[in-house]
Amino acid sequence: MSTAGPLPLPEIALENDYVRVSRDKTPFAAVATDRVIVAVAPLSFMAGDALQNLERGEFFVFGPGDTYQLPSDASFFEVAIKPDHPPVKEPPEIIPPAKNTLLYEGERFFVYEESLNIGDVRPRHSHCQRVEIRLHNGPMLEQIFDAPRPPLQPGIVNWREPVIHTVRNVGDMPLRNLIVEFKP
Repeated sequence: MSTAGPLPLPEIALENDYVRVSRDKTPFAAVATDRVIVAVAPLSFMAGDALQNLERGEFFVFGPGDTYQLPSDASFFEVAIKPDHPPVKEPPEIIPPAKNTLLYEGERFFVYEESLNIGDVRPRHSHCQRVEIRLHNGPMLEQIFDAPRPPLQPGIVNWREPVIHTVRNVGDMPLRNLIVEFKP
């Protein structure tokens, strides 16, 4: 019988040509690029000369010239948008999603909270490429896609390609995700 604790979570939650999402580390804190800090637990940190306080699921956006220092024992994600990423892919039709809450809109991306109550349906809508951070890891979704898609293997942090779809929450808890979506 092992007495070892749980395995440590990987430092890099997601990386591709567009983003690098680090867990509990800030490798991009001094890099000249756009970054988003997402709190996994209550978080206090220095953004420039100002103290910032975030609750779970809240975020703070940093531009290319902004700096920050986070405590070494904090629980968060750093979403760094790679400055030399390929062109953003978009769906064949832009259809705004209903029932989402826009929280931040910048020049190159926007951040919103995606929520869907148990049994609720989000009608046909579309997305460009995006990072999904699941704040409730558990809701089961039924999705109907305009084009065939491979099965989704949801983790806590996911990369999503452009899509047009309809979504129904068929699980036993509300859906709550924080999304960083690229603008076309």
